[in-house]
Amino acid sequence: MVALAQGVRSALTDIEDQRLVRHFSYIGGKWTSALDGTTLPVTDPASGEVLGDVASLGSKESASAVDAAHRAFPDWAASPPQARAAILHRWFDLVLENREELARIIVLEQGKPLSEARGEIDYGASFLEYYSEQARRANDIEGVTSHLSDAAMTLTREPLGVAALITPWNFPAAMLTRKAGAALAVGCTVVAHPSGETPFSALALAELAERAGLPAGVFNVVTGRASVVVAPWTGDARVRALSFTGSTKIGRLLYSESATSVKRLVMELGGHAPVIVFADADLEKAVAEALKAKFATSGQDCLAANRIFVERSVYDAFCKAFSEKTAALRVGPGLTDPDIGPLMNESAVVKQEEHVRDALDKGARLLCGGKRDPAGPLFYAPTVLADVPPDAAIMHEETFGPVAPISPFDDEAEVIARANDTEYGLVAYLHTGSAPRAERLGRALEYGMVAINRTKITGAPTPCGGVKQTGLGREGSRLESEQLTAIKYTCTNAN
Repeated sequence: MVALAQGVRSALTDIEDQRLVRHFSYIGGKWTSALDGTTLPVTDPASGEVLGDVASLGSKESASAVDAAHRAFPDWAASPPQARAAILHRWFDLVLENREELARIIVLEQGKPLSEARGEIDYGASFLEYYSEQARRANDIEGVTSHLSDAAMTLTREPLGVAALITPWNFPAAMLTRKAGAALAVGCTVVAHPSGETPFSALALAELAERAGLPAGVFNVVTGRASVVVAPWTGDARVRALSFTGSTKIGRLLYSESATSVKRLVMELGGHAPVIVFADADLEKAVAEALKAKFATSGQDCLAANRIFVERSVYDAFCKAFSEKTAALRVGPGLTDPDIGPLMNESAVVKQEEHVRDALDKGARLLCGGKRDPAGPLFYAPTVLADVPPDAAIMHEETFGPVAPISPFDDEAEVIARANDTEYGLVAYLHTGSAPRAERLGRALEYGMVAINRTKITGAPTPCGGVKQTGLGREGSRLESEQLTAIKYTCTNAN
């Protein structure tokens, strides 16, 4: 495959280790093109430049990845936990050794600021390290107090089999290592499908996985159109688990399509996070943390703040400080390490425009931004809207961009009701100086995670996930790996 026409230079050419720039899928330990030669172009959202193309595999090739993973499963499942741990740790070492190159690949295909891309590589590597440690104890035997005088009883955890992993474009490296680390640690084999908008990061990780010593067929990456690649997996009974991070709409579809084969499902779906600021909070800190919660990854994050509620007595002061700091954020291409990079595609920009226009039409005030940024077609100026009414679309739909709506509230009961008035329930951010209030709202908020007086809460040892329409199960921590195992109960005659 030729990534670009002869003589045309791509920014990916500047990656020093060109073996990290892969254009083929990785199946059964081999780099694989589509049978019909079909490819998909990958574009830099900051410049519009075509970075290269990747193989767009069909359903037969996608099914062949399951064949490879299914063949590799018995040996991988039977391998000593120490052996799996050593390979995962070697993969972790290689990811950190290639940190700068991997971060540049993320910036080029996803657009996020360089410092955030470096942070994603560190974050992604941490899952490989964590699960390398978990691998040694994932299948520990647990005794059961016998109710039968002539029997001994034990419980063991066994890997389910082939796990299908479907990862999003906003964290193309970290979401893959989180899912794959958990699956591989317990002895599952993997077929993975990265977003067609950001496949190069996944393929680079596959190259490093091969260098780390993962046996052929244990880890497979299939590129192409999601509807084509994933369809053979949802109905295949050999695929015993499916892990998906993405929209609730697609999650519902995968849920339905997986029903015929009764798969174990792990899903992190939509988010609609509220930030709640009480008058007794440290206002300066609340503003700083709300900026982080809203504008990391240019707002393209399921954990991103989507609604900001501020107690009325400090509302004007918060709006003034928050909008001033927002207006000062630097916008530009990711390699210049700005505060705000481009959005992923034109539809994302259009969504910002629609949400802003709808809010203003319904009485909101524009404090800053509110239009496309001159940095390029996919850049949208960081925006703050005040006095956003409850019926505005942005108060009900995930924005996934750099637009922050702010509304006042008068009492605790009111803000709890408004924060919970959503079908989503991933994360909520609470700022208060009252410990009893923090305890009350920690219980009352209908979210899988609650951050109190801070923004950063996720990491390899912690379970990430939500309630309601935000999904099923948890990602990260020992809980994710346990979800990819089955409990076997053995009862042995003791006489």
